[in-house]
Amino acid sequence: MDPIKDPFSPGAGSPPPELAGRDDVLSQAAIALGRIRERRSERSPLMVGLRGVGKTVLLVEIMKQAQAGGFKATMLEAQEGQDLGKLLVPGMRKVLLSLSPGTALGDKALRGFRVLKSFLSGMKLGAGEFSVVIEEPTEPGVADSGQLRSDLPDLFVAIGEAAAESGTAVALIIDELQYLSEDELAALIMAVHRVSQLGLPLILVGAGLPQLAGNTGAAKSYAERLFLFPQIGPLLRPDAFKALQEPANKLGVGFTDEALEEIFQQTAGYPYFLQEWGSQSWRAAKQSPIGIEVVKQASAAAIKSLDRNFFTVRFDRLTPREKDYLRALAEFGGDKQRSGEIARLLGMSSESAAPLRSELIRKGMIYSPQHGDTAFTVPLFDQFMRRTMPELPRPRAPRTRRSPPAPPGASV
Repeated sequence: MDPIKDPFSPGAGSPPPELAGRDDVLSQAAIALGRIRERRSERSPLMVGLRGVGKTVLLVEIMKQAQAGGFKATMLEAQEGQDLGKLLVPGMRKVLLSLSPGTALGDKALRGFRVLKSFLSGMKLGAGEFSVVIEEPTEPGVADSGQLRSDLPDLFVAIGEAAAESGTAVALIIDELQYLSEDELAALIMAVHRVSQLGLPLILVGAGLPQLAGNTGAAKSYAERLFLFPQIGPLLRPDAFKALQEPANKLGVGFTDEALEEIFQQTAGYPYFLQEWGSQSWRAAKQSPIGIEVVKQASAAAIKSLDRNFFTVRFDRLTPREKDYLRALAEFGGDKQRSGEIARLLGMSSESAAPLRSELIRKGMIYSPQHGDTAFTVPLFDQFMRRTMPELPRPRAPRTRRSPPAPPGASV
């Protein structure tokens, strides 16, 4: 098939040609947006799921919904080790500027800029490589304490009041929320709580890896009353088939039932992988319908592309010992496994393996589905690890404490 007309889009956050199987999530988000716009109380959706399930795509769709509904929306992506204040300030400034485009800013919007300037000053964010120019003076005594848990609620209230003054609403959309520290997450929860208490038209919509739900509960016990946590998983068979068949059909091409089933088995229904297999099958096919033999031929190219573009970028961030830990986890397959068993394969105690496990959780490579269990956050990563490291790492003998050398002249 003509590669230029390839309808599939295996890219990070790239919208698929057919967003199948996500109607419930989008409907839930539309209701939340509508209620916030009407200044009615509603829990904010924070989507959780593994890599490759399409969380970012859904956030983009929700941002489109918000903008179509008159919201001033900004979409941000948290990054490992990044300060939350540095993440938020440019987006908040953009939102404030958008409240009165081409006209004079209202009193609340001007106050919003003053509070934002105070926030910058209090958090000492205006120096070094990071700098945002705000012409307004500071708002003394508001958002300027340098304590994130105190200052961020003040900033959100000022933004919400400015939106209410202009007759609109604000949607703050943040991806990769699992990278926030506990203190940052607590401050964000407190800020959302404050605007909810005051009935201000500001909503947080977010997404993160599965540990996000637990992280929010650990940061603030009342988080479950503020947020919904839609679980975003692989597509069911009918939705997976639809995601492949409908884009092809629009171009006069089809897949046989056997080909669709083969792709489903290879990808386990994960949306990113469906797009990769669909694309590679399209390019390998000479005619329609695309049959199972073409899909089998395309599988080698799909795996090679995933190894190069999806898995390796994560693998290369790891230390040798972290790679060993993941290889030991991969030995058990793709399902969750008891952490003690992984340590045993490495010839380590659970206590000595715990720092490795914690660092891999911090890097977003694994998570704990429940106490004492460990699982990959990246679907099919177990297969990649076995391809990349065919042999299990050798167990390391436990270290023994050496006796100090005998002093000179001592009998032995």
